[in-house]
Amino acid sequence: MRTTISAKKVRSDFVSEVEEISGEDLLACNQCGKCSAGCPVASVMDLLPSQVIRMAQLGMEEVLESRTIWICASCLTCVTRCPKGVDLPRLMEALREIALRAGATEIDLNKLPKDLVDELPQLAIVGGFRKYIK
Repeated sequence: MRTTISAKKVRSDFVSEVEEISGEDLLACNQCGKCSAGCPVASVMDLLPSQVIRMAQLGMEEVLESRTIWICASCLTCVTRCPKGVDLPRLMEALREIALRAGATEIDLNKLPKDLVDELPQLAIVGGFRKYIK
């Protein structure tokens, strides 16, 4: 994947949208890597959390194709470790929301078994819907 980085891209509509939805300043992250080092699910991600934020900082919309934004457990470990106080789960949620608005979908509701829906805690269903469907 070859991407050209420019000042225009770094201050693009995409970057502004991520910042507006998340309420976070993307440039506050200085890439120390503590978020990735402490992430309990980093081993199953295709991009580390620090790589996701770097791609977002650079206006690389390809980050929306990453599985990492869907795998993030929003456990807040990264937030507690961040020396700059960047709320990475809020950024991940913003990226998921942008992807969903663009038509991405991770779950076909019609394929969920009825017995599973009956047994799951309501909070798990709502959380899954918010995270994986449009």
